[in-house]
Amino acid sequence: MTTAFPHRSPDQRELHGALDQIASGRSRRRRALRAAPALALVLLALAGPLLAPHPIDRPLVAPFAAPDATAMLGGDLLGRDVLSRFLAGGGPLVLNALAIAALVTAAAALLGVLAALRPGLGRWVERTADLAILVPAVLGIMLIALAWQDGGRLAVAAAAIVLGIPYATRVVAAAATPVATAGYIETAAASGERLWYLIVREVLPNLRATLLALFGLRFVEAVYVVSVAAFLQLGPQPPTADWALMIRENSPGIMLNPLAVAAPALAIGVLALSVNLAADALIPRTGTTTEVPL
Repeated sequence: MTTAFPHRSPDQRELHGALDQIASGRSRRRRALRAAPALALVLLALAGPLLAPHPIDRPLVAPFAAPDATAMLGGDLLGRDVLSRFLAGGGPLVLNALAIAALVTAAAALLGVLAALRPGLGRWVERTADLAILVPAVLGIMLIALAWQDGGRLAVAAAAIVLGIPYATRVVAAAATPVATAGYIETAAASGERLWYLIVREVLPNLRATLLALFGLRFVEAVYVVSVAAFLQLGPQPPTADWALMIRENSPGIMLNPLAVAAPALAIGVLALSVNLAADALIPRTGTTTEVPL
């Protein structure tokens, strides 16, 4: 005896379609809400210099003065407006971190996929990456930044890129290896497709989730590296307005005006967390996922 399953009526199909659209809309709204804090903070950091109420280099109040009508976040070690310097100090950090994360992710994507498609070359890439990973991040920053003539932000950015590529390459290579050994990749290679075609058209599109997650993590790492370098005065120098530099400069007066340290410290933490959440929200969701250790 066989039992026939009833087919859905047109009304039922329309109802299920409407429910799917509602669920999809809710998912998009949730992703937008998760990405909104990062976008708002990045826009605030970039537009901050235009919103600063006072010149960032002119003393207005007493050193480490408490917040008042003149300086809403009080004064720093020289009596300059903390709010104005806070608004002007986020843009360079955000731009540096975005540039570092983008360059590291792009370089790692190409090297990692190349290593997966060419195992012989991949072994050399992995060995080189293993040796580079052994170098402590702070030591590498100091070596490159101090050896760079005049130092500055460019030296710190170069150090962060050089130190970030090896680990990111290992991550991409691990994610690309199962894709590179798939049947359709082997078929494309056997049919005579060029290596760059395999990298750009066949493998990289299947690594979008990994690359987005990697970009978020590299951004957080870049914020950390740039902030540590500025705190050690290896990057921007006084009287430059910079969030990490503000923490170092104003730490002696933290008991007199805690906001001079708390505002930039909180901004750095929220920036790193919100961008990471935004990258995670933008990762395409599929029915199956591949776990890749990041």
